[in-house]
Amino acid sequence: HVQLVESGGGLVQAGGSLRLSCAASGRVMTIGAMGWFRQAPGKEREFVAAISWPNSRPDYADPVKGRFIITEDNLSHTLYLQMNSLKPEDTAVYLCAARRPGPARVLEGYEYWGQGTQVTVSS
Repeated sequence: HVQLVESGGGLVQAGGSLRLSCAASGRVMTIGAMGWFRQAPGKEREFVAAISWPNSRPDYADPVKGRFIITEDNLSHTLYLQMNSLKPEDTAVYLCAARRPGPARVLEGYEYWGQGTQVTVSS
């Protein structure tokens, strides 16, 4: 199994920045991709960004392209999401997820999920 623990959410004004972290532990060598998803009240969970290994290629949802940056630290098994130019519509619970090798955008393929961290962007 893999355990994921997120941190870094909070309240920020529109145009501001936040950085989320996701620390992975357990059987990390089985992970083929890690991603960030988000879920706003009354809405379905949606893909935000992901990194797939071994090439560490990042992938982003259209609404966050050019504003969010996903990175990884292999030594500490930590995934990051730098969120810039935040908008009120970015308000959601952000969840870190991990999966074996496979399509990084597909929510259903992720086996492991963190508890989520709240991001609130005020206008």
